[in-house]
Amino acid sequence: MKNDIKNIGNNVSKFAKKAQKDISKTAKTIKSKASDSIDKGKENVTKVLDQNGDGQVTIEDVIIMGLKVPGIKINRAEFIKKEFGKKYSKETIDKIIEFNPAHENISLEEINKIADSVIQYERLCVSGISTALSIPGGIAMAATLPTDIAQYYGYMLRATQKLLYLYGFPEIDIEEAQLLDSATMNTLIICMGVMYGVAGANAALKSMAKALGLGVEKKLIHTALTKGTIYPIVKSVAKWFNVRLTKEVFAGFFKKSIPVVGGIIGGGITYVSFKPCCEKLKKTLQDTKLSNPNNKDDENIINIEEVKPTKMKKEDAE
Repeated sequence: MKNDIKNIGNNVSKFAKKAQKDISKTAKTIKSKASDSIDKGKENVTKVLDQNGDGQVTIEDVIIMGLKVPGIKINRAEFIKKEFGKKYSKETIDKIIEFNPAHENISLEEINKIADSVIQYERLCVSGISTALSIPGGIAMAATLPTDIAQYYGYMLRATQKLLYLYGFPEIDIEEAQLLDSATMNTLIICMGVMYGVAGANAALKSMAKALGLGVEKKLIHTALTKGTIYPIVKSVAKWFNVRLTKEVFAGFFKKSIPVVGGIIGGGITYVSFKPCCEKLKKTLQDTKLSNPNNKDDENIINIEEVKPTKMKKEDAE
């Protein structure tokens, strides 16, 4: 009897060890397949997001994708007519289009109210889209995530254009997203930097506004943005975004694997995060030479009229 019990015990022990090995082997197989699936998903997402073909996900890629979203391009003249047309005469509207709202003595309080309504409208639009696009889970993410990112940054760029025009900036030529000139791309990068609080972006945007307000030639501003004193700030902001985007995209990969609930959370997070970014840009634009004639320079303002091309480091030129 004792031998039988001992034999049963030995058999159970052997069975348990075998089962443990089988479970371990199965777990490793599942882990390997899951890892391969995730890697494949990441690779697919990178390919879709990589608009300039450099094998990386950069802020330039995201801006190009965002501008390709239908309805993102804002016609400055039409926007001004829509926002001011009901209250002011055609003559005043024409002057605002020719110059800017501050030039026609439109109060900052009134401009701020319009800006608040713009931010709220764009916020509602993008959060609704984010929730809808976040519902699919698993491998479906590879198709929805790039669209989600393009829509989010697209609406952020739409809000950017509207805020720039309200606070005195001239129209930005973004008719062909894939063919943006360097100065336009760098202007948008600076604006995005302001929205996310990246060091130097605030001073760069105020410096551009000062130059425009003082009537500095566009050619000099172009030079400052592409190889002059503002260019190093552009590079710094772009670098900050490139690190963030890599984390954001692939953190989103895992979040997207939670269907429905992930959608609700995704839309909520978008709703919460969108407004502070726009508010930062609004705050910077409120007090520049374009929006406030009595604006006083701070110590970080760059005098673009005195700009001289800066030498690029080797890695910047590549």
